[in-house]
Amino acid sequence: MTQQAELIQTLSLPQLKFCATASKYPAFVGGLGSGKTHSGITRAVTKKLAYPTLNTAYYLPTYDLVKRIGYPRMEEYLTSLGIPYTLNTSDHVFKINGGNWGEIIFRTMDAPARIIGYEVADSVADELDTLPIDKARDVWQKMQARNRQKKPDGAMNTIGVVTTPEGFRFTYEQWQEKGAQNRQYGYELIHAPTSANRKNLPPDYIDDLRATYPENLIRAYLNGEFVNLTSGSVYPSFDRKRNASKEVMRPKEALHIGLDFNVTKMAAIIHVLRGDVPHAVGELIDVFDTRAMVKLIKERFKDNSHPIFVYPDATGNARDSSGASESDIKLLKDEFTVCVNRTNPLVRDRVISMNVKFLREGKPEYFVNVEKCPHYVQGLEKQCYDKNGEPEKSTGVDHCLDAGGYFIVYRYPIVRRIISSSQFQR
Repeated sequence: MTQQAELIQTLSLPQLKFCATASKYPAFVGGLGSGKTHSGITRAVTKKLAYPTLNTAYYLPTYDLVKRIGYPRMEEYLTSLGIPYTLNTSDHVFKINGGNWGEIIFRTMDAPARIIGYEVADSVADELDTLPIDKARDVWQKMQARNRQKKPDGAMNTIGVVTTPEGFRFTYEQWQEKGAQNRQYGYELIHAPTSANRKNLPPDYIDDLRATYPENLIRAYLNGEFVNLTSGSVYPSFDRKRNASKEVMRPKEALHIGLDFNVTKMAAIIHVLRGDVPHAVGELIDVFDTRAMVKLIKERFKDNSHPIFVYPDATGNARDSSGASESDIKLLKDEFTVCVNRTNPLVRDRVISMNVKFLREGKPEYFVNVEKCPHYVQGLEKQCYDKNGEPEKSTGVDHCLDAGGYFIVYRYPIVRRIISSSQFQR
């Protein structure tokens, strides 16, 4: 067995998958101690050995990290394999086998404009998500531009990413939020919990982290999950796996539609009931005004014999989003059964109602079809509180959240009112 094969045998399953995958753009998203840099170095050297005369690039956030982490790890790995090299610290380049095998080029991601002047066949980006999302996007494009050395066997040029999930940044955007559409371009997401690399960690490492970090940081830094890290999440009880639903609309069943009024940004979240358990199964986003929303709901649902119950923002009684003389709610009442109180509950009561339904005493009571409600899911995961302690409104994710909340708080208020079964068709 070769030395490299022996080293590969020490890898965890997520590490092995990342190093061996044929995907063009694999991302190893792992917790603390999951072996991200070791995975990146192993993949870089593996690609180098597969195409000895071509170059490989390795990116880190700063040159301080290049010197403290990149150089020592690369030297250690090359030495363990018995591969001769020379390190030019001025050019940040490892010349392999006297230069006969090309170079491993180290570069930083802190100044995207300086990612110029060289060509490589394969690249690895280490801790990409520590960058602001716009800078990470710029770096990604610059790396793609450098990846243009043609391989003799016609294989694809690749860029592997190893990173800790730092909230909803570039890696989340490209590999999870856009994951379904990007898979056709070779994007592959590999989650790596810290526990997968337990054999290479001190025995008390994971327990110490669990005792130190709050739940959302445990999910990010131990489980390798994307969670809201920027500030307090408005909907911490929601989990896209635990609250996932496969339910869809059934022919002629009643639909319960939460609706938020905003000119050009009207939103509706469509629910069905399984028993008394709500499932969000559809969304209507960025509809122009109330008349357009009424028309859309009629065309998609009422004309298909679905009884329609609409739960709107109570302020729609007082004004018309389309600028005519009729109120928004009157427009709805002309076509559907409208369930609305005279005034809206406090925002915090609506938020509490949502969180309680997402997780009550350890069990979910509200589910969302992730594929059918992508904007709703993104909003539930991303919305945080602003500096005034109110749900953030500037990101544009709030409209569908408000829409879903109007249904939940009306049907399942904190202090539940008595509702006769004849009020709702199920």
